[in-house]
Amino acid sequence: MSTKHRVIQAACVAFSDRGVAGTSLDDIAVQLGITKQAILYHFDSKNGLVEAVLKQSAAELLVLFGDITHRTADGWPRVEEVVRASFDIAVKRPELLGLLREVNRLGDPWSTQLIRALDPLIKPALQHLEFCMEKGLFKQADPQLVLASAYSAVTGVAVDLEVLKAVGLELNLKVAARLRRTLLTFLRSSLVG
Repeated sequence: MSTKHRVIQAACVAFSDRGVAGTSLDDIAVQLGITKQAILYHFDSKNGLVEAVLKQSAAELLVLFGDITHRTADGWPRVEEVVRASFDIAVKRPELLGLLREVNRLGDPWSTQLIRALDPLIKPALQHLEFCMEKGLFKQADPQLVLASAYSAVTGVAVDLEVLKAVGLELNLKVAARLRRTLLTFLRSSLVG
């Protein structure tokens, strides 16, 4: 793996865990056993690194979610597959969802950049919800609110370890499966009845 790729991976984890403001280039350099100058060779500044991390993370999410539309049927099977994929990411690559949470906290320009990058996922999801509501597969509701609620549930519960600790849970495969089932039950009752 190239130094540039290692820096992006380490920065993604650090930004997810400690936030962008709480992570310095020196922290990342020490963790990787390289110099800060080695990081600056690949990225002109910390902002340049943040931009690269967002671009790489969005690309990974596009790949992870992008083919669900093509391999699953309309209606509930697609929603179920997206939720399953989300929790799979939460367990295997929690830093990706943690980064989403962190970027939302940062606001502009980072949140706008991420929203633009994820637009190829957001628009089809909204269109699918609208289509299913029009065809009677789902109850009538505001598709934007449904999507925002599902997103918040996954990123809030599956990634915010402090919330889990507060209710006496620790994220592992068993807990993730229980959380996924609970969210699917909630969504199914909200959408299908």
